[in-house]
Amino acid sequence: MKADIDRRVVEAAAGFLASEDNEIGFLYSGWAQAALPHRRLKDDEPWQVETDRVTLLVQPGMRPGKPPVSIGVPYGSRARLILLYLQSEALRTGSRDISLGRSLHAWLRRLGIPIGGRSMQDVRDQAERISRCRMSFQIVQGNRSGLVNQSILDTAMFVEDDSGQQSGQFIETATLSQMFFDQLKRHPVPIVESAVKEIANNSLALDVYCWLAYRLHVLKNPTPISWSALKEQFGQGFGRLDHFRRQFRHTLTMALSVYPEAKIEDQARGILLYPSPAPVAPKTLRLVTRAVKPKRLPAP
Repeated sequence: MKADIDRRVVEAAAGFLASEDNEIGFLYSGWAQAALPHRRLKDDEPWQVETDRVTLLVQPGMRPGKPPVSIGVPYGSRARLILLYLQSEALRTGSRDISLGRSLHAWLRRLGIPIGGRSMQDVRDQAERISRCRMSFQIVQGNRSGLVNQSILDTAMFVEDDSGQQSGQFIETATLSQMFFDQLKRHPVPIVESAVKEIANNSLALDVYCWLAYRLHVLKNPTPISWSALKEQFGQGFGRLDHFRRQFRHTLTMALSVYPEAKIEDQARGILLYPSPAPVAPKTLRLVTRAVKPKRLPAP
């Protein structure tokens, strides 16, 4: 088991260091602190993650029918990649309107995700879940709190796959909701796409990488994070703390393999975060569109 983990870490690190891809992606800072489930939930089951600063609640969407059908909340690595694509494209183009068809396929191929068969079915399923779910981020800062309560998308245009079945629907075009787009522009977290490529099939590693990209570069002093706090944020699927701790240590090693600038110390009571360079130079944030100033909420 350990040898297999070590091999994957070495391969990820080698792939990241050898990559000549300098593309930058973006995600809303709320997603760096509270993420989607890693495994499928019951179709009518909501999802909630609560940390010291952010509470994320995701409610499953419904597909019209007789009767309407609950299709469940998004989950796993494919949902995270689709959300990352939507947010990155919105900031690159400065527009809420995003094409998912060939553009999404090309981006997934660049990340090494197979386009076709079971893999494409998973992408299609997660895209529909994202389009129909409703989420809320409650952000707390001192004695202030703000609520972003909305759908991720305002509109989506569905097309059917070759089978012509409703369950084969796929989003061809999508429009981010205005409030989500505004918050994304105000609080973007830049990440390196070549790093994402090496951990694209590991949803927990993606979460940890994005969290470190958000936290480390703004620290002024070394900051301890307890195992219980880490489990609350990342390990809701684990019953026992020792099982989570063992898995998180493996996953942290994987995330650090594609973030060599990160300085982390593994301790008995948790981990110690040190001020570290961001994975992307601050000047990249100039790419973010600033045309419209949305209503300000506390920064997540």
